[in-house]
Amino acid sequence: MKEVYDFIKKCGTYYLATTDDDQPRVRPFGTAAIFEDKLYIQTGKVKDVSKQMGKNPKVEICAFSGDTWVRIAAEAVEDDRTEAKQKMLDDHPQLKSMYSADDGNCQVLYLKNATATFSSFGGEPKVIKF
Repeated sequence: MKEVYDFIKKCGTYYLATTDDDQPRVRPFGTAAIFEDKLYIQTGKVKDVSKQMGKNPKVEICAFSGDTWVRIAAEAVEDDRTEAKQKMLDDHPQLKSMYSADDGNCQVLYLKNATATFSSFGGEPKVIKF
C-alpha cells in the first residue's frame, strides 16, 4: 500500500471515478493519507461525489506519471472519527481554509478491498492488494 500511496503522491493529481445512477463521473483529486495502515482520501459531505460514494461505494482511482500509471479499484468506506479527519488535514494544510475535523462537512474515506494495478507501455502489470 505504501508504494501505491507514494506513487499517487508523486503524481500530485489523481482521478476518482464514481457512478451517478448509470452515469460514470470522474474528477481530479489531490488528497491522500495513510492512517492506521489504511489509504484515505478526502472530500466534503455536501459534494455530489460524497453522495455518489454513499449510494455506491465502489470507486476507481487512476494516476499517471512518466510512462507508468496505476488503477486502483476499491470500496470507499467513511471513517467519521475526528482523528482520521485531523490526520488528513495535518497532511494537507491547504484544506484547513475549507474544512475542520469537526465541521460536519469534512469527510474522509479509506479504501477497502483495494486492488492496485501498475502498468506501463510494454511492461508487465504489477498488482498490489490491500
